[in-house]
Amino acid sequence: MPIDQIPIGKFSFMTRLTQKALRLYDRKGLLVPEAKDSFSGYRYYTVAQVERGMTIKTLAYLGFSLDEIAVLLDAEGTGNCEVIEACFKKRLENIRLEIGQLQKIEGILQGACKQDGKILELFKMSVTDPVIKEVPEMRVISKREKGVYAVTIGKLIGELCACVDSPENRRNRVKVTGPVMFLCHDEEYKEEDADIEVALPVSGRISVEDPKMEVRTLPGIRAISVVYRGPYQGVEAGYSRIFAYAAEKDLEPLGHFGPSRELYFNDPAEVPEEELMTEVQLPVK
Repeated sequence: MPIDQIPIGKFSFMTRLTQKALRLYDRKGLLVPEAKDSFSGYRYYTVAQVERGMTIKTLAYLGFSLDEIAVLLDAEGTGNCEVIEACFKKRLENIRLEIGQLQKIEGILQGACKQDGKILELFKMSVTDPVIKEVPEMRVISKREKGVYAVTIGKLIGELCACVDSPENRRNRVKVTGPVMFLCHDEEYKEEDADIEVALPVSGRISVEDPKMEVRTLPGIRAISVVYRGPYQGVEAGYSRIFAYAAEKDLEPLGHFGPSRELYFNDPAEVPEEELMTEVQLPVK
């Protein structure tokens, strides 16, 4: 065996990567052994591959997926610093979001000892009785993107508010006429790549420079409505109440009647989570 051929066991010890992980990286094309025994299939690595193995281990520790690691390794190989910087920036944004979520979870669990054993009450939430209401059509400025709910909704709200608050729109006396709302265009929950539209009711002659924004009229709908009070993580309680009501009253929800809507009545930067007010509207026949 040549001196520079390192068996998988020794290579595993040198890089602190398990043999299971090394076999996975081989299948994914991330770290392919320089040689394989044609009879036994045994893998052999080289000293030059140790650094690549340690790089993969570091990126995995930082939370990058295998697909993201492949992109980063290719970018490093071609000297594409822009791709590397973009991947790191995206991961940093996700980490900050995760930190915020963990801090919220910490607060909930710290207060758990004060509860009476009812798990849902950990969220300090409440839902009003469902009502059927006629929602009139309304003129809105909206923007639609795909992404992660918490990140994308907040981002789009900020962009719409900035548009309304532009110098030209202030001169034109453009006014916000209702709460900001999220329109869900998916028929199932998606952790990523969710189809998200955020709309802001407005009046006045509004100027829009972003080609992805549009001024349009949301159609009037007949909807089951509840108002949910509590952190956004628990808004499913509102949907649960609505769907139970729809089943009880034999009402047909969603379909071609339009996306569900969430209307946000206050700002999480200004009030405690337990005081956040969200109206959930589900269009029905």
